[in-house]
This record gives sequence, structure tokens and C-alpha cells, in this order.
Amino acid sequence: MYLLFCVLLIVYYSNGQQMDFWLTDPQRNILFQQQPPISPSTYENLEVENIIEINPNEKYQSIDGFGCALTGGSAFHLYRVDNTTRASILEELFRTDKTNIGISYLRLSIGSSDLNDAPYSYDDIPDDQTDLNMTNFTLDKDRMYVIPILKEILSINPQIKLLGSPWSAPVWMKTNKKTIGGHLKDEYFDAYALYFLKYIQGMQDEGINIDAITIQNEPLYGGNNPSMVMHARQQADFIKKSLGPLFEKYSIKTKIIIYDHNPDRPDYPIEVLLDPEANKYVDGSAFHMYAGSINALSLVHDAYPDKNIYFTEQWVGAPGNLTVDTIWHVKTLTIGATRNWAKTVLEWNLANGPKWEPHTPKGCDNCLGAITVDQGKVIYPRNPAYYTMAHAAKFVRPNSTRIQTNLIENLNNVAFKRNEDGKIILIVVNDNQQQSISFSIKYNQTLFNTSLNSSSVATFIY
Repeated sequence: MYLLFCVLLIVYYSNGQQMDFWLTDPQRNILFQQQPPISPSTYENLEVENIIEINPNEKYQSIDGFGCALTGGSAFHLYRVDNTTRASILEELFRTDKTNIGISYLRLSIGSSDLNDAPYSYDDIPDDQTDLNMTNFTLDKDRMYVIPILKEILSINPQIKLLGSPWSAPVWMKTNKKTIGGHLKDEYFDAYALYFLKYIQGMQDEGINIDAITIQNEPLYGGNNPSMVMHARQQADFIKKSLGPLFEKYSIKTKIIIYDHNPDRPDYPIEVLLDPEANKYVDGSAFHMYAGSINALSLVHDAYPDKNIYFTEQWVGAPGNLTVDTIWHVKTLTIGATRNWAKTVLEWNLANGPKWEPHTPKGCDNCLGAITVDQGKVIYPRNPAYYTMAHAAKFVRPNSTRIQTNLIENLNNVAFKRNEDGKIILIVVNDNQQQSISFSIKYNQTLFNTSLNSSSVATFIY
């Protein structure tokens, strides 16, 4: 009688619904491919050692999106391919139907990043001049490649969210008058705030809405080209004295996000947020993952739970290792960052050429794009960042909510409930490099038995 009761209970809760399943198992050359769906388990095979339990009643942060950076170099390569090839690439990247991966969030550089062919700002003037009123401000260099590609992307996905980050202020505002390093002079706070305003308004005039900006990319590192050092005290002063009041005056809704650097220094965003006059203008803090622990994101969240957390950059070093890089990025970022309150997870460069170009002098010369675009070739390599994004972006759509799951050794995981249709999304990685692992997924008293080979990742949809 008890056995019959259990079988009837399983049938009642499952209602025969199957669980969809997408897999990346590089060692078997399975690269983001849909697998046969998993049926609910019967009583005879309920006994499993590892059970991932999904609890939709315990809710955490909402998700803004998953994606990467559309650098000037990315836009350059995409712009140069023929129209048919470019349309095919952008459809695959930004739609969600069929096998397309549905990128939902992009980071842009305000001015150049180090993945342009040369550094520039939107207000480059002779060294002996200043331009406090931004008379010479122009987006013309972005109009060459970035803006046209953005408009094509927006025609595919008008809801995609955009984050802008500067690598440096215009050199005439800096202490060393160079693109590399130096600090923003306090006397140019108002001019630099106007620079941000002009950028947001100029992009809006192009039909491009900037959802958020960070104040400075990697503010504690001045060795990139371009780059600028901005310590926490100066960032707080700039926000409260100039940028915040200017945004308020012009009713700018673009979010102000602080820090944008590694979690080895959670004291930086906390110091900015400790200033009540800066705090009131700040939406949240952004992180990269080149030093420190991903768990430090929760330290900042716990100190200021009313402020959001974003993960905004992580590179893949060329030539890349599909197995090692994909598994590390999914475990540490897709899973690790979101389990530590991140609303976004952004890989670094969307696309570059076969020699990892362009880059500025002293810029990153081995940053591997999510895809490699070679002019004249229709077939292009999809690299580790592509598969990392795909497993989340396609299924965890904006406004999804992270929900509770338990962690099991070597089976790192995270779950979300999709707002648009109530579907449950579970991402699991087996980071054991030698053994496959069998496990069950439990949701609403229904069990689904499955397994993952060593160094593989799966997304389950129910």
C-alpha cells in the first residue's frame, strides 16, 4: 500500500511533465546541444545519493541579464563582414528562439577601451586647452562602428540593457595629461559629470538608451591603455558633488554604479556607500574577478542590502581552453556571482579577430572574444565565453528571480524562476575533472534522475 501511495504521489505532482535539458560536454564534443528530455522518476529508482532540491518559495534577487562587452574592436569586426553574415551572427547572439543564445545585457566603453585600435575620448583637444562646457564633445568615433552595430542589435532585441563604463576621462582633465594612469583633477568634477550627461543624451538621440553607467573601469589599476586611478574617497566626492546632482537636475534615470573592479577590495564600495550624500545617488556596486573571492560580493550586499550587485567583466585568455575555461566561468561567475546577489553576469569581449586584435598599445593583446570573426569567412569559432553565456542567457530571461537550491560537492548549481512563464531554470556544473556524477533534481515532490560527465555543464528547464 505504501509503495502504491508513493507512485500515485509522484504521478500526481509530476503530471507527466518532462524536464528539458541542454548540455555542454567539451570532452565528448557536445557544445550547447539540446538533449532528450528527462521524465519524472518512478519509485524503483528514487534512491540516489545526491539530490538538488529546488525551493521556489525562498527568493533572492531579480536578474537584469547575461551577456558581455560590445567593445569598439568587436563592433569593428562585425561591421566589416558582409551584411548576410553579420545578420546571421547577430540573430544567433541576440535572439532566443531555436538554437540562438539570447544575450540580454551588453557593456559598452564610454570612449575607448583597450580593445580599440587606439585610445580616445569624446572630447580630445590640444593639451593646452580645456573644454568645461563640452563644446567639442562628439560621438563621431562611436558612429563609425559601435552605434551602427548597436542599432542592428536593438532591431533584434529592443529590450536589451546597456551599461556604459569609461576607461579614462579626457586627458586634459587628468593629473598626468596621459591616457595611461593619472587621476581626475577635482577642479574638473563638473566638466566630467557633464561628459557623462552628454554621452547619455547623445546616445538617446541615436535611439539608444543607456540603462546604467559605472564611474570608472578598474579604478585601482592605472597600467592599462587607457586607464585612470580613482580612489573611493574621490569617487564618493565626484558622485555627491557633481554627477548625482547633475543627473537629478536633468531627470536622468540612468543608474549610477560604483567600483567596477575586483572583490579583493570590498572596502572600496563600502567606503563610497558610507557617505550618505553619495549613497543616495548610487544604485549598486560592480565587480570583476581577477583577484579575491566571489563570495565577497555578499559582504557588500549584506552591508547595504538595499543596493544592487552587478558582475561586469571577466576575460578569457587566448587561445583558450574550452573545457577548463567554460567550467571555471560557469562555476565561478554564472553560479558563483548570482549566488552572491549579482543581477548581471557579463563576460568580456564579444568578438575579435583571429590574432585577438585590435588593441591599443599596452592594451590586452590576448583577450579572446566570445566569437572569432574573420572577414570573409562565414563559419566562425565559438569560444568559451560563448558557451558560458549561452547556458544562462537563453533561459534565464530578464526579471527572472533567483531561488533557493542546496549545494552538493562537485555539483555547483543555481536556480531561477522565470517571470514570463513561471518556468524553473537550473544550471549545474560538474567540476570534478575525473568522474561523472549521478544526481536527482527535486522540485515540488517530483524527482528527475540524471547525471553529468566530468567537466560538463547543463541547463535544466521545467
